[in-house]
Amino acid sequence: MELHLALDHAGDLTGQIVHQIRNAIQAGRLEAGARMPPTRLLGTQLGVARKTVTTAYERLVAEGWLHARVGDGTYVAEGLARKPVRIAAAPVLPPAVQRWMAVEAPFLGPAGGARYAFQPGQADTARFPHEAWSRCVRTVLAAERQRTPGPADPCGEMPLRQAIATHIAFTRGVQGAPTDILVTAGAQQGIDLVARLLLGPGAVVAMENPGYPMARALFQGLGARVVPVPVDGEGLVVETLPGEATLVFVTPSHQSPLGMPMSLARRQALLDWAARRHAVILEDDYDSEFRYGGQALDALQTLDRHGRVVYLGTFSKTLLANLRCGYLVVPPWLMPAARKVKHLMDWYTPTLIQHALARFMSEGHLLRHIRRSHARHAQRRSRLLARLHGDLSPWLEALPAMAGFHLAARLRVPVAADALVAMARLAELELATLDPFYATPPPTCAGLLLGFGAIDLLDIDPALDRLAMVLSALAPEPAHVV
Repeated sequence: MELHLALDHAGDLTGQIVHQIRNAIQAGRLEAGARMPPTRLLGTQLGVARKTVTTAYERLVAEGWLHARVGDGTYVAEGLARKPVRIAAAPVLPPAVQRWMAVEAPFLGPAGGARYAFQPGQADTARFPHEAWSRCVRTVLAAERQRTPGPADPCGEMPLRQAIATHIAFTRGVQGAPTDILVTAGAQQGIDLVARLLLGPGAVVAMENPGYPMARALFQGLGARVVPVPVDGEGLVVETLPGEATLVFVTPSHQSPLGMPMSLARRQALLDWAARRHAVILEDDYDSEFRYGGQALDALQTLDRHGRVVYLGTFSKTLLANLRCGYLVVPPWLMPAARKVKHLMDWYTPTLIQHALARFMSEGHLLRHIRRSHARHAQRRSRLLARLHGDLSPWLEALPAMAGFHLAARLRVPVAADALVAMARLAELELATLDPFYATPPPTCAGLLLGFGAIDLLDIDPALDRLAMVLSALAPEPAHVV
């Protein structure tokens, strides 16, 4: 073993070795029964004579710290009490650290362990086209041998930016040149980048209430004042926006978490408001590729005539969350500063994943995967709605949503969220509630967020049977539905 000792060669070398080995044993760095380095090896490491180390060992053996086994070496003695660790007084935390400590950052991923789970935002990893992806990765790896080393573009590799621009123009009507695309390590980094670019301590951010809690926590951690703005059946209520807002974070295609789309009139009103106030809109279009009916409305970015919208997209919902790849469509006037922020944040997103994803998209695998996933999601959604409108309707009211792969359902009866989630886990059912999405959590559970992206179709009915059992136990007298 290599034992770290630092000697001052101007003093008593034997005494220093004895003192430091004793301290290492007291602090627990040398455990009882640990074999000590041979005297010749330790002497070489420390740059001292072997005799010096031998003398130190002999003193420690005599004091009971070590014991020698003839022909076998020297070991740390058993039964030595560890020296109590002295904890220095905690330093006064800087204001920024205090701010981050006060932020509640809810974890929205699956808790794991339950037989059935309606977890929102989770894609079906078993259905991911692994073979096609593997071929793309292998091709890119082979090409890496001939690639000339050099600095990568913080905005992303051009083949991927071109593929993204083509994809979102085709699927969402988003207008942006490849040079307007900035590749990020997931949607969350995109939100962070825009926040760092536009916000300072005390800046005002307007957010839907309920709204995406991870964005709210991030804005608060950066020192911004987050103003919750109500939503209704048409989405964000524009006339209630705070006039001093620098940034508006909004999910117009599929309101997170309730699901309704923002009406065209509200979209136009929001764009006009941002133009008048010189504010920026961050449009999170997180799972709009999956539509099940109704008229597809243009993205805010498509309708924008004043360059006030930053469009945020991700591949976590369509492919795999573990890819950690998203993108921003940035107005040209904002791109130079956004590029600089990205460069300073992490230099650039891993290029191997970028090139593999660009090839995956250009060969048509992404669109094929979306079409196949859409068919599966439509089946699951249909079955879930049938039960929500059927035997579960006395307890739950399904909210209208035409996109995505989760459904929100309001509770018709007062039930404590903690009790609901805990009892469901006892029934091997994992649930997510709407409560974390509210700026101020309601006193009783607001409802459920039923993700159907990853649950198997055959598991939906058994899972909902368990949910019905739990609800009937917590609210034996359900609401009367007319």
